[in-house]
Amino acid sequence: MKKMKLFLAFWGIFAAGIGAVVLLFYLIAIGKMGYMPSFEELENPNSVLATEVISTDGKVIGKYYFQNRSNITFENINANLKNSLLATEDIRYFDHTGVDLRAFLRVTKGLVGKDGGGGGSTVTQQLAKNLFPRERLSKIQLIFRKLKEWIIAVKLERSYTKEEIMAMYFNTVPFSDNAYGIKTAAFVYFGKPTDSLKVEEAAVLVGMLKAPTQYNPRTRAAASLQRRNVVIDQLYNYKFITKQQRDSLWKLPIKLNFSADTQNEGEAPYFREYLRLWAKDWCEKHRKPDGSKYNIYKDGLKIYTTIDSRLQRYAEEAQREHLKEMQVKFFNFWKGKDPWKDFKVEWQAIYSHCPEYVDLKKQGKSEEQIDAILKKPGKRKVFSYDGGEKDTLISVFDSIRYHRMILQNGFMAVDPESGYIRAWVGGVNYKYFQYDHVNINTKRQIGSTFKPFVYTVAIRDKGYSPCFQVPNQPVTFEASDPRFGLLQDWTPRNSDGKYGGMLTLRKALANSINAVTAYLMHEIGPESVVKIVQTMGIKSEIPLQPSICLGSADISLIEMVGAYTTYANEGTHTEPIFVSRIEDRNGNVLQDFVANKNEALDEQTTYVMVEMLRGVVNGGTATRLHYRFKLPGDIIGKTGTTQSYADGWFIGCTPDLIAGSWVGCDDRYLRFNSMENGQGASTALPIWAKFFQRVYSDSLNFKYQINPEHKFKAPADRLNIELDCGKFTGKSSGEKGNEYE
Repeated sequence: MKKMKLFLAFWGIFAAGIGAVVLLFYLIAIGKMGYMPSFEELENPNSVLATEVISTDGKVIGKYYFQNRSNITFENINANLKNSLLATEDIRYFDHTGVDLRAFLRVTKGLVGKDGGGGGSTVTQQLAKNLFPRERLSKIQLIFRKLKEWIIAVKLERSYTKEEIMAMYFNTVPFSDNAYGIKTAAFVYFGKPTDSLKVEEAAVLVGMLKAPTQYNPRTRAAASLQRRNVVIDQLYNYKFITKQQRDSLWKLPIKLNFSADTQNEGEAPYFREYLRLWAKDWCEKHRKPDGSKYNIYKDGLKIYTTIDSRLQRYAEEAQREHLKEMQVKFFNFWKGKDPWKDFKVEWQAIYSHCPEYVDLKKQGKSEEQIDAILKKPGKRKVFSYDGGEKDTLISVFDSIRYHRMILQNGFMAVDPESGYIRAWVGGVNYKYFQYDHVNINTKRQIGSTFKPFVYTVAIRDKGYSPCFQVPNQPVTFEASDPRFGLLQDWTPRNSDGKYGGMLTLRKALANSINAVTAYLMHEIGPESVVKIVQTMGIKSEIPLQPSICLGSADISLIEMVGAYTTYANEGTHTEPIFVSRIEDRNGNVLQDFVANKNEALDEQTTYVMVEMLRGVVNGGTATRLHYRFKLPGDIIGKTGTTQSYADGWFIGCTPDLIAGSWVGCDDRYLRFNSMENGQGASTALPIWAKFFQRVYSDSLNFKYQINPEHKFKAPADRLNIELDCGKFTGKSSGEKGNEYE
């Protein structure tokens, strides 16, 4: 009887223990022992994803993130990664249901060895930990947390396939250097997609999973190599590779192709920053299905831009090639001179706003003390065209002066039909110069690139032919004429000081003669000119003054290039755009974007202007495009140079692609002093030319029909304005435009 009681007591206690364990798991599962993710959360794990910026040719050219993470699918995980993970972390992955009791018992017995295939936590349990991270816990809390992860792991196995779980795991693992997920890590450390990783490269990344900082191949190469070889050993132990392969792989060094994904580096940094601000504003105005705002740093948006990565690269190469040469000339011109001699107030404003000066001022240092500190040479990095930067011995004072004297450039290329911006280069180096010279808020005097607008109005309203002749004589705008709003008379001068004779409009525009442009402005008045440029997409404020005919207004590069789409588009202005669509993390299209268009000019006026702007390239200020740079095809355009050579411009169009280029220093008083080096044809035009040389040499760009054999379209109806100057003057030569050859 006593034995029976003991027997019953034993089994009663055993059953109670089992019941207690079952009850404990049940209470944990229903959330009574602390937070437990719901089924919906398991179906839609809220991982933070970087927003990807994608070029029109399918390349990811940038990301916005708190955590630099991008997702991949199981199909993009190659066998080297899968095998390394299984061999190192969870060899029985495809046999268990989320919790591997055999591995768990092995750990508790302290028998981790060659047959271990990892520790006690399965890949699924590790995924549970990654999806729902642990807080700082006591030992007792940690036990309950581990049990929760078991339950979450089982739920995950019931909700997802093994393949999906492995992909989710690889997407959630953190690495060093602000890389999250295997896709990002593969690019950061090896510069390649995951499906291209070699065995030894996959082993490095899987080895990092144990302790990302400790086994970082960039900062702790020896430890990373040792850990990699442990992974390779495991691959051999589980027969994923042969002994010969193992021995061979052991001997290989770790060859990194490291690239930290930062805003300062990578492709199109100026564009990406402009896009970031635009995208943040877009997110403020658009809501997710749950009513919350989108967040570009964690919602995994995909922003499909209009930028073509190859054309972007050509633009950056063309800029660097030309400005490297021009910078040498610019430094030689200023050698031994003080650029700020006559601009001491401007220099003091720059100097007193530098971070080092401000910091010393806050410390209570006197001006003399600050000067002594900031004029003392020290080892510093400065911008250089050779490698982006260089170490040199220079003071803070001289470093500021050096960087203020670097010539800057804004360059943009646009498809005139679609309005798609194909290339955007805002400056020479984003790390050192973050002022973007393309965007609509950056305005500079535009010089003679404005003159075609004046000619456009004269042709449209007066019916002038390119062969119409005008006296090349000074024109005075009188203060008494109410159209001009002047306080005193104004007489613009030709840049070369030469006058005399009669000039056709074609020749006058080709050679950018100020007196003829002034004559036309006097005839038509500034109001009609301002109206036409507004119709052609320019939103900047333009004063109703006659000086605008020579380009005195400040206008952005993006506006000017947009306005010139009218000439390439048979009179239709196409507003440049830089985004074609935005998708959410699941590929759902949130918004499509199409350029705004408007009929700005009639076809006849437009084609007459095309003929006029051909003259600039065929026999005027831009002739070097053909004779020096050997560019083929039908090209129209206009150079521009502002007063004292502070700004150099060239905007040129082909039937398939328009590009605009500006060159100057951020401080307008820093400039060349001669037409030879300072004019737009010398500073800005060569970048345009070198860009198109690269475009035309790349047969892949015929995808966009960028073809030098294409011609600007003539109107279907007969022109009512004569282009043949022989016929216009009554001569029988039959030639047109021969007066500017």
